[in-house]
Amino acid sequence: MRAFGFSIVLLSFILTNPVYGQAPPRANFNLDELIERLFPVQDDDLDYESIYEVLFQLYQNPIDINKADMETLQSTFLLNPLQINEFLQYRAEMGPFLSLYELQAIPGFDQATIESLLPFLTLNPSIKREKSFWKRVSEEEQAYLIFRTRRVWETRRGFTAPDTSSTGRISTRYLGDPNDIYLRWRIQHAKDFSMGMTLDKDPGEKFTWDPKTARYGFNFLSFHLTRYQVGKWKTISLGDFQASFGQGLVFGAGYSLGKGAETVPTVRRSSVGIIPYTAALEFGFFRGIGSTYNYKNWEFSFIGSFAPKDGRLAESLDSLNREEFRISSFNQSGLHRTPSELSTKNQFKELSLGGNIQLKVPSKRLNSGVNFLHTSFDNEWRRDPRPYNQFEFAGKSNQVGSVYLNYNWRNFFLFGETAYSSSGGNGSVLGFISSLSNRLDFSFLWRNYDRNFHSFYGNAFSENTRPINERGTYLGLEFRPNKVWKINAYYDLFKFPWLKYRVYAPSAGHEWLARITYRPTRTLTAFIQFREEQKDRNASDSGEPNLPYLVLPIKRSNGILSLEYQISKEVFIRSRILWSQVQMDGLKSKGFLILQDLKWDKNRWKFTARYSLFDTDDYDSRLFAFENNVLWTFSIPAFFGQGQRSYLVSEYTVNSQIRLYLRIARTSYTDRERIGSGLQTIEGSTLTESSFLIRYLFHR
Repeated sequence: MRAFGFSIVLLSFILTNPVYGQAPPRANFNLDELIERLFPVQDDDLDYESIYEVLFQLYQNPIDINKADMETLQSTFLLNPLQINEFLQYRAEMGPFLSLYELQAIPGFDQATIESLLPFLTLNPSIKREKSFWKRVSEEEQAYLIFRTRRVWETRRGFTAPDTSSTGRISTRYLGDPNDIYLRWRIQHAKDFSMGMTLDKDPGEKFTWDPKTARYGFNFLSFHLTRYQVGKWKTISLGDFQASFGQGLVFGAGYSLGKGAETVPTVRRSSVGIIPYTAALEFGFFRGIGSTYNYKNWEFSFIGSFAPKDGRLAESLDSLNREEFRISSFNQSGLHRTPSELSTKNQFKELSLGGNIQLKVPSKRLNSGVNFLHTSFDNEWRRDPRPYNQFEFAGKSNQVGSVYLNYNWRNFFLFGETAYSSSGGNGSVLGFISSLSNRLDFSFLWRNYDRNFHSFYGNAFSENTRPINERGTYLGLEFRPNKVWKINAYYDLFKFPWLKYRVYAPSAGHEWLARITYRPTRTLTAFIQFREEQKDRNASDSGEPNLPYLVLPIKRSNGILSLEYQISKEVFIRSRILWSQVQMDGLKSKGFLILQDLKWDKNRWKFTARYSLFDTDDYDSRLFAFENNVLWTFSIPAFFGQGQRSYLVSEYTVNSQIRLYLRIARTSYTDRERIGSGLQTIEGSTLTESSFLIRYLFHR
């Protein structure tokens, strides 16, 4: 029956689409729409830029539909366990896919699923290895150069003339100009090679050539050369790279989506292995060599990295009254605008040696492995002592190792990882994702991270920004009663056994989300979403000298009401209302945000515009809203106070090689005459930003 069904589907496509043959043209990919779906719950704790970059790398290296295994398919976050099982079973029974159109013959694959999946798939990609490597590089069409500049046009205090205090001390100012300059060059061929370079200068940083401070014009330089499928070598990467194995307790690669409106698939991590690092963030990556070797069902990966790191050095005396230096803090902002910030640049060296051994048994749908990472510094790291950080890492070296297992049993994806660090702390993740029926998906995750568990490159599922000092249980649900309605929900219960920053007592909390989506047609989508989070926080200082810290619960609630409509092929509109409420110690603060989007796309031009109004009582009741930006630029600003914001993004295709992008954004406040604080202060009530980007493709 399946063979007959496929024949009918294929025949109909051949008759109605003769120009396409056996493979449709690769679907256009809107990364902004994917981000909107994965990150509707937005805050300032997620490393959005790294996640955005890794998702784009998945698109740049499409999956071969005839070689994709369970782990690879799950990494797209687009398929539930039932669909993945149906995909693998269909391929096992019917043999290799002959066309991407054949996806329609797989039970459980509707048109919406196929449309969302097509950008990540390819059919038997051809790699012409008969030519030399450098010949293939010189003839490759996937090569581009990007130049981007951004700036705020109002003058911040850091760019004004310095003041002189009554004591004769001259105030600090930024060393450079207010321009943000970004340059990226990259050339790649999927499953063959990737090489590139990224250069970046932040606003306030000086554009100068100074080898002593590792400033070579731009303040930050990243580079990589990666080869794929070289004999038995799956990957060989030189320069900057990341790694993701297991559930992220040792190697996290900045790819943890965590909690969002996609309540089921995103709790599980995928072992995507070693990938090039191409973002402009100045931390969270290795610099050296990373490689993976294939032997039958085994993969052996090695990581060697020696990289400078930013931090503040402090002098101290040892027991013999000898002066020595220690690392008192890391600088992960990547900013070097003032003499003080510049003094933290490349102040110590980090050596990382580690690896992974992984077993893949496709026939049994089993994936398991072992991770290990040794990290050492050239100076001892000792934080300034505080009550909450006495169990944080201290010393010159750390070792962390883990064991993980992923297993597909019927419609259950079982996964887990447990890790142990040299400090004696343990971290563990255990969970499953299941399709209980073709309409109901369910996820469960339990985690436990000791207060002395230390993993510098870990990025596992957690309420904290790092997997440390936390225990929790997460339950996720997705219910599709019919093709029109979809209900997503999750509940997360967590506690923190030891003190935290701004929480000077053991504490606990919970978080839940519910979202109802209505999509009667492909052109109309509406949803309503509610989210509530309750955690403890130190109460405000009452001024009593002998009064201990009081910890009180703070409850945050927010909601979104959204309507999206594709009026025509050229015109799209989106209307949203966002609201928030914060309660603490009997006091309430509220906020709301109303926004209207309009997109117009025709021929060589594309415009995206937004107008929004916001009103919040304070910073605690702030709201976040994803914004469209120029190519490969991410923006989720926080709105607080009273005012309005608008932006316009224009895109123009000059020819097949050159595309131009321009964005103008303006925020006007009605409740203040001064924006920001410190050196970021603007004397006035408006803030105007611009971004200009040009992309040049080297193809013939």
